[in-house]
Amino acid sequence: QQQLVESGGGSAQAGESLRLSCRFQRMITSVFNPLTMGWYRQAPGKQRELVASVNSRGSAVYVDSVKGRFAISRDNSRKSIYLQMNSLKSEDTGVYYCNLVPARDSYWGQGTQVTVSS
Repeated sequence: QQQLVESGGGSAQAGESLRLSCRFQRMITSVFNPLTMGWYRQAPGKQRELVASVNSRGSAVYVDSVKGRFAISRDNSRKSIYLQMNSLKSEDTGVYYCNLVPARDSYWGQGTQVTVSS
């Protein structure tokens, strides 16, 4: 069984919205709750970067390029995190991964592809 399940990617036109979900299915709630979690993005030809993180209290941090457009949230009861992506731009195209912050190798999944066309 996979450590986590990522979903919600797809294709969108510039300006549209997508919502990503990630459930840490193998992690018990008492472990999940205090951890800072994040969404990472690997754009074509670029290194993977952390775009948004949320700590145990729900406080979020964003990379400058997504501030005001993306919103990360978490539901501890479901061991899940989410990324609401609004006003999408072509430069948001990439594979999105969820992981701990800092990331741990054993929690890299297959990611979910987001493709934004202008």
